[in-house]
Amino acid sequence: MASSPSPAPTPAAIFDTMRAFEKSAALNAAIDLGIFTAIAEGANTAPAISEKCEASERGTRILCDSLVTDGHLTKAEGLYNNTPAAALFLNRHSPAYMGGIKQFLCTPEMMIHTMTTLTDAVRKGGTMLPGEGSVSPENPVWVTFARTMAPMMMPSAHAIASHVPATGPLKVLDIAASHGLFGITIAQRNPEAVIVQQDWASVLEVATENAVKAGVAARCSSLPGSAFDVYFGTDYDIVLITNFLHHFNAATNEAFLRKVHAALKPGGRAITLEFVPDEDRVTPATPARFALTMLSSTAEGDAFTFRELDSMLRNAGFTDNVRHLLETQQSILISTK
Repeated sequence: MASSPSPAPTPAAIFDTMRAFEKSAALNAAIDLGIFTAIAEGANTAPAISEKCEASERGTRILCDSLVTDGHLTKAEGLYNNTPAAALFLNRHSPAYMGGIKQFLCTPEMMIHTMTTLTDAVRKGGTMLPGEGSVSPENPVWVTFARTMAPMMMPSAHAIASHVPATGPLKVLDIAASHGLFGITIAQRNPEAVIVQQDWASVLEVATENAVKAGVAARCSSLPGSAFDVYFGTDYDIVLITNFLHHFNAATNEAFLRKVHAALKPGGRAITLEFVPDEDRVTPATPARFALTMLSSTAEGDAFTFRELDSMLRNAGFTDNVRHLLETQQSILISTK
Protein backbone atom coordinates (compact mmCIF):
# COMPACT_ATOMS: atom_id res chain seq x y z
CA MET A 1 0.00 0.00 0.00
CA ALA A 2 1.40 3.39 -0.98
CA SER A 3 2.16 5.75 1.87
CA SER A 4 0.42 9.10 2.09
CA PRO A 5 2.43 12.00 0.71
CA SER A 6 4.05 14.28 3.26
CA PRO A 7 2.34 17.64 3.75
CA ALA A 8 3.78 20.39 1.60
CA PRO A 9 6.10 22.72 3.52
CA THR A 10 4.65 26.09 4.54
CA PRO A 11 6.29 29.26 5.87
CA ALA A 12 3.87 29.41 8.85
CA ALA A 13 6.46 28.52 11.49
CA ILE A 14 8.91 31.03 10.03
CA PHE A 15 6.30 33.80 10.09
CA ASP A 16 5.22 32.92 13.66
CA THR A 17 8.81 32.98 14.87
CA MET A 18 9.55 36.29 13.19
CA ARG A 19 6.54 37.81 14.97
CA ALA A 20 7.11 36.06 18.32
CA PHE A 21 8.23 39.35 19.92
CA GLU A 22 4.57 40.41 19.79
CA LYS A 23 3.70 37.67 22.29
CA SER A 24 6.21 39.04 24.79
CA ALA A 25 4.99 42.58 24.23
CA ALA A 26 1.33 41.57 24.62
CA LEU A 27 1.93 39.73 27.90
CA ASN A 28 4.08 42.59 29.15
CA ALA A 29 1.29 45.10 28.37
CA ALA A 30 -1.39 42.90 29.95
CA ILE A 31 0.58 42.68 33.19
CA ASP A 32 1.19 46.44 33.18
CA LEU A 33 -2.50 47.16 32.66
CA GLY A 34 -3.72 44.57 35.17
CA ILE A 35 -5.83 42.67 32.62
CA PHE A 36 -5.68 39.35 34.47
CA THR A 37 -6.50 40.98 37.80
CA ALA A 38 -9.46 42.84 36.31
CA ILE A 39 -10.86 39.59 34.93
CA ALA A 40 -10.32 37.87 38.31
CA GLU A 41 -12.32 40.70 39.89
CA GLY A 42 -15.27 39.97 37.61
CA ALA A 43 -14.76 42.15 34.54
CA ASN A 44 -15.31 39.73 31.64
CA THR A 45 -16.19 41.91 28.63
CA ALA A 46 -13.96 44.26 26.68
CA PRO A 47 -15.90 47.36 27.90
CA ALA A 48 -15.75 46.23 31.55
CA ILE A 49 -12.08 45.30 31.39
CA SER A 50 -11.17 48.54 29.63
CA GLU A 51 -12.97 50.58 32.28
CA LYS A 52 -11.22 48.77 35.14
CA CYS A 53 -7.82 49.04 33.46
CA GLU A 54 -8.34 52.64 32.32
CA ALA A 55 -7.62 51.72 28.71
CA SER A 56 -9.49 52.18 25.42
CA GLU A 57 -12.16 49.61 24.60
CA ARG A 58 -10.68 48.98 21.15
CA GLY A 59 -7.17 48.47 22.52
CA THR A 60 -8.44 46.21 25.30
CA ARG A 61 -10.45 44.04 22.90
CA ILE A 62 -7.53 43.58 20.53
CA LEU A 63 -5.08 42.85 23.35
CA CYS A 64 -7.42 40.35 25.04
CA ASP A 65 -8.09 38.56 21.76
CA SER A 66 -4.35 38.28 21.24
CA LEU A 67 -3.96 36.84 24.75
CA VAL A 68 -6.58 34.23 23.84
CA THR A 69 -4.59 33.17 20.78
CA ASP A 70 -1.48 32.91 22.96
CA GLY A 71 -3.24 30.68 25.50
CA HIS A 72 -3.40 33.08 28.47
CA LEU A 73 -7.14 33.84 28.28
CA THR A 74 -10.22 31.97 27.07
CA LYS A 75 -13.16 33.53 25.22
CA ALA A 76 -16.71 32.24 24.83
CA GLU A 77 -19.76 34.23 23.72
CA GLY A 78 -17.82 37.46 24.08
CA LEU A 79 -16.74 36.77 27.66
CA TYR A 80 -13.06 36.56 28.63
CA ASN A 81 -11.71 34.38 31.44
CA ASN A 82 -8.27 33.65 32.80
CA THR A 83 -6.77 30.26 32.08
CA PRO A 84 -5.90 28.31 35.27
CA ALA A 85 -2.23 29.31 34.90
CA ALA A 86 -3.07 32.99 34.40
CA ALA A 87 -5.44 32.94 37.36
CA LEU A 88 -2.74 31.47 39.59
CA PHE A 89 0.34 33.33 38.42
CA LEU A 90 -0.83 36.61 36.81
CA ASN A 91 -3.64 37.79 39.09
CA ARG A 92 -2.11 40.30 41.49
CA HIS A 93 -4.33 39.03 44.31
CA SER A 94 -2.94 35.48 44.04
CA PRO A 95 -0.29 34.44 46.61
CA ALA A 96 1.53 32.76 43.69
CA TYR A 97 1.59 35.96 41.57
CA MET A 98 4.71 36.22 39.47
CA GLY A 99 3.94 39.07 37.11
CA GLY A 100 6.86 40.92 38.66
CA ILE A 101 9.30 38.74 36.71
CA LYS A 102 8.68 41.04 33.74
CA GLN A 103 10.78 43.64 35.51
CA PHE A 104 13.78 41.38 34.86
CA LEU A 105 12.84 39.35 31.79
CA CYS A 106 11.32 42.24 29.84
CA THR A 107 13.88 44.94 30.55
CA PRO A 108 15.48 46.70 27.58
CA GLU A 109 18.74 44.90 28.41
CA MET A 110 17.09 41.48 28.19
CA MET A 111 14.60 42.13 25.37
CA ILE A 112 16.43 44.59 23.15
CA HIS A 113 20.12 45.04 23.85
CA THR A 114 20.96 41.32 23.82
CA MET A 115 18.62 40.13 21.07
CA THR A 116 19.11 42.94 18.56
CA THR A 117 22.87 42.28 18.66
CA LEU A 118 22.56 38.49 18.44
CA THR A 119 24.02 38.31 14.93
CA ASP A 120 27.16 40.03 16.16
CA ALA A 121 27.21 37.87 19.31
CA VAL A 122 27.16 34.75 17.16
CA ARG A 123 30.06 36.08 15.07
CA LYS A 124 31.99 37.02 18.21
CA GLY A 125 31.06 33.97 20.29
CA GLY A 126 29.87 36.06 23.24
CA THR A 127 27.73 38.97 24.36
CA MET A 128 27.86 42.40 22.78
CA LEU A 129 26.95 43.97 26.14
CA PRO A 130 29.78 46.04 27.62
CA GLY A 131 32.35 44.48 29.94
CA GLU A 132 31.50 40.96 31.01
CA GLY A 133 27.83 41.36 30.14
CA SER A 134 25.31 40.39 32.79
CA VAL A 135 28.07 39.16 35.13
CA SER A 136 29.97 42.43 35.21
CA PRO A 137 30.86 43.30 38.84
CA GLU A 138 28.06 44.89 40.87
CA ASN A 139 25.66 44.82 37.90
CA PRO A 140 22.41 46.41 39.19
CA VAL A 141 20.38 43.95 37.11
CA TRP A 142 20.91 41.36 39.86
CA VAL A 143 19.14 43.51 42.44
CA THR A 144 16.15 43.57 40.08
CA PHE A 145 16.49 39.81 39.63
CA ALA A 146 16.51 39.27 43.41
CA ARG A 147 13.43 41.44 43.92
CA THR A 148 11.34 39.96 41.10
CA MET A 149 12.35 36.37 40.30
CA ALA A 150 11.83 34.76 43.71
CA PRO A 151 8.34 33.38 42.92
CA MET A 152 9.69 31.51 39.90
CA MET A 153 12.45 29.93 42.00
CA MET A 154 10.20 28.76 44.84
CA PRO A 155 9.51 25.24 43.43
CA SER A 156 13.25 24.67 42.96
CA ALA A 157 13.96 25.97 46.48
CA HIS A 158 11.57 23.42 47.99
CA ALA A 159 13.02 20.66 45.81
CA ILE A 160 16.53 21.46 47.05
CA ALA A 161 15.38 21.61 50.67
CA SER A 162 13.88 18.13 50.33
CA HIS A 163 17.41 16.77 49.78
CA VAL A 164 18.75 18.41 52.95
CA PRO A 165 18.33 17.04 56.52
CA ALA A 166 15.30 18.56 58.23
CA THR A 167 16.74 18.08 61.73
CA GLY A 168 20.11 18.46 63.41
CA PRO A 169 22.85 21.11 63.22
CA LEU A 170 23.52 22.22 59.66
CA LYS A 171 25.93 24.82 58.29
CA VAL A 172 24.96 26.02 54.81
CA LEU A 173 26.71 28.35 52.37
CA ASP A 174 24.37 29.88 49.76
CA ILE A 175 26.60 31.17 46.93
CA ALA A 176 25.22 33.97 44.74
CA ALA A 177 22.26 33.87 47.10
CA SER A 178 20.26 36.56 45.26
CA HIS A 179 16.79 36.61 46.88
CA GLY A 180 18.08 34.11 49.46
CA LEU A 181 15.15 31.71 49.09
CA PHE A 182 17.24 28.59 48.63
CA GLY A 183 18.95 28.95 52.00
CA ILE A 184 15.90 30.48 53.66
CA THR A 185 13.74 27.50 52.68
CA ILE A 186 16.28 25.15 54.24
CA ALA A 187 16.31 27.26 57.43
CA GLN A 188 12.51 27.19 57.61
CA ARG A 189 12.56 23.40 57.28
CA ASN A 190 15.43 22.77 59.70
CA PRO A 191 15.31 24.88 62.90
CA GLU A 192 19.00 24.20 63.60
CA ALA A 193 20.30 25.24 60.17
CA VAL A 194 22.48 28.34 59.93
CA ILE A 195 22.87 30.01 56.54
CA VAL A 196 25.72 32.12 55.18
CA GLN A 197 24.39 34.16 52.24
CA GLN A 198 27.05 35.22 49.73
CA ASP A 199 26.51 37.81 46.98
CA TRP A 200 27.18 41.44 46.14
CA ALA A 201 26.34 43.72 49.08
CA SER A 202 23.47 45.43 47.24
CA VAL A 203 21.90 42.07 46.40
CA LEU A 204 22.31 40.76 49.94
CA GLU A 205 20.07 43.58 51.16
CA VAL A 206 17.20 41.83 49.36
CA ALA A 207 18.17 38.42 50.78
CA THR A 208 18.26 39.91 54.29
CA GLU A 209 14.81 41.46 53.82
CA ASN A 210 13.45 38.08 52.76
CA ALA A 211 15.09 36.33 55.70
CA VAL A 212 13.42 38.81 58.06
CA LYS A 213 10.03 38.21 56.43
CA ALA A 214 10.54 34.45 56.72
CA GLY A 215 11.43 34.68 60.40
CA VAL A 216 14.90 33.16 60.02
CA ALA A 217 17.11 36.28 59.96
CA ALA A 218 18.74 35.37 63.30
CA ARG A 219 20.22 32.27 61.62
CA CYS A 220 21.33 34.02 58.42
CA SER A 221 24.54 35.99 57.98
CA SER A 222 25.95 37.89 55.00
CA LEU A 223 29.21 37.41 53.10
CA PRO A 224 29.43 40.28 50.59
CA GLY A 225 31.68 40.33 47.55
CA SER A 226 32.60 38.29 44.49
CA ALA A 227 32.14 34.55 44.81
CA PHE A 228 35.53 34.16 43.13
CA ASP A 229 37.36 36.42 45.58
CA VAL A 230 35.82 36.20 49.07
CA TYR A 231 36.99 33.59 51.57
CA PHE A 232 34.09 31.21 52.18
CA GLY A 233 35.35 29.68 55.40
CA THR A 234 35.31 25.93 56.07
CA ASP A 235 33.37 23.02 57.55
CA TYR A 236 30.13 23.55 55.68
CA ASP A 237 27.69 20.65 55.54
CA ILE A 238 26.03 22.02 52.40
CA VAL A 239 27.10 24.50 49.73
CA LEU A 240 24.40 25.73 47.35
CA ILE A 241 25.46 26.67 43.80
CA THR A 242 22.22 27.81 42.20
CA ASN A 243 21.94 29.26 38.68
CA PHE A 244 25.62 30.22 38.73
CA LEU A 245 27.84 27.91 36.67
CA HIS A 246 26.07 28.65 33.37
CA HIS A 247 27.51 32.18 33.38
CA PHE A 248 31.11 31.03 32.94
CA ASN A 249 33.28 28.64 30.92
CA ALA A 250 34.32 25.17 32.05
CA ALA A 251 37.83 26.12 33.18
CA THR A 252 36.54 28.99 35.31
CA ASN A 253 33.92 26.71 36.83
CA GLU A 254 36.45 24.00 37.67
CA ALA A 255 38.65 26.48 39.55
CA PHE A 256 35.60 27.83 41.37
CA LEU A 257 34.39 24.32 42.29
CA ARG A 258 37.78 23.52 43.83
CA LYS A 259 37.18 26.50 46.12
CA VAL A 260 33.75 25.12 46.99
CA HIS A 261 35.25 21.68 47.63
CA ALA A 262 37.75 23.19 50.09
CA ALA A 263 34.93 24.92 52.00
CA LEU A 264 33.05 21.68 52.69
CA LYS A 265 33.71 19.32 55.57
CA PRO A 266 34.54 15.69 54.64
CA GLY A 267 31.32 14.06 53.46
CA GLY A 268 29.75 17.47 52.84
CA ARG A 269 27.68 18.03 49.73
CA ALA A 270 27.47 20.65 47.01
CA ILE A 271 23.99 21.11 45.57
CA THR A 272 23.96 22.65 42.11
CA LEU A 273 20.89 23.97 40.26
CA GLU A 274 21.22 24.34 36.49
CA PHE A 275 19.50 24.15 33.13
CA VAL A 276 20.95 20.87 31.80
CA PRO A 277 20.23 19.91 28.17
CA ASP A 278 20.58 16.35 26.93
CA GLU A 279 23.73 15.33 25.11
CA ASP A 280 22.12 16.24 21.77
CA ARG A 281 21.84 19.84 23.08
CA VAL A 282 18.38 20.31 21.54
CA THR A 283 16.23 18.52 24.14
CA PRO A 284 14.45 19.32 26.37
CA ALA A 285 13.62 22.62 24.69
CA THR A 286 13.84 24.95 27.70
CA PRO A 287 17.34 23.94 28.89
CA ALA A 288 18.54 23.71 25.29
CA ARG A 289 17.37 27.22 24.42
CA PHE A 290 18.95 28.61 27.59
CA ALA A 291 22.34 28.38 25.87
CA LEU A 292 21.19 31.20 23.55
CA THR A 293 20.45 33.38 26.58
CA MET A 294 23.99 32.81 27.79
CA LEU A 295 25.47 33.54 24.36
CA SER A 296 23.65 36.86 24.17
CA SER A 297 24.26 38.01 27.74
CA THR A 298 27.63 36.59 28.88
CA ALA A 299 31.15 36.43 27.54
CA GLU A 300 31.61 32.65 27.79
CA GLY A 301 28.56 31.15 29.52
CA ASP A 302 26.64 28.11 28.28
CA ALA A 303 24.01 25.51 29.14
CA PHE A 304 26.19 22.54 30.09
CA THR A 305 25.22 18.88 29.68
CA PHE A 306 25.36 16.54 32.65
CA ARG A 307 28.50 14.92 31.23
CA GLU A 308 30.21 18.31 31.15
CA LEU A 309 29.09 19.26 34.66
CA ASP A 310 30.05 15.84 36.00
CA SER A 311 33.54 16.29 34.51
CA MET A 312 33.95 19.74 36.10
CA LEU A 313 32.81 18.46 39.49
CA ARG A 314 35.05 15.36 39.38
CA ASN A 315 38.05 17.41 38.31
CA ALA A 316 37.39 19.62 41.36
CA GLY A 317 37.42 16.57 43.67
CA PHE A 318 33.73 15.68 43.96
CA THR A 319 32.36 12.15 43.64
CA ASP A 320 28.91 10.60 43.27
CA ASN A 321 27.43 13.41 41.21
CA VAL A 322 23.74 12.50 41.06
CA ARG A 323 21.24 14.35 38.87
CA HIS A 324 17.57 14.96 39.76
CA LEU A 325 15.34 16.41 37.02
CA LEU A 326 12.68 18.88 38.22
CA GLU A 327 9.27 19.68 36.75
CA THR A 328 10.63 23.16 36.02
CA GLN A 329 13.03 21.49 33.54
CA GLN A 330 15.96 22.50 35.70
CA SER A 331 18.18 19.87 37.30
CA ILE A 332 19.62 19.46 40.77
CA LEU A 333 23.08 17.90 40.98
CA ILE A 334 24.14 16.54 44.37
CA SER A 335 27.89 16.06 44.73
CA THR A 336 29.79 14.59 47.68
CA LYS A 337 33.22 15.58 48.97
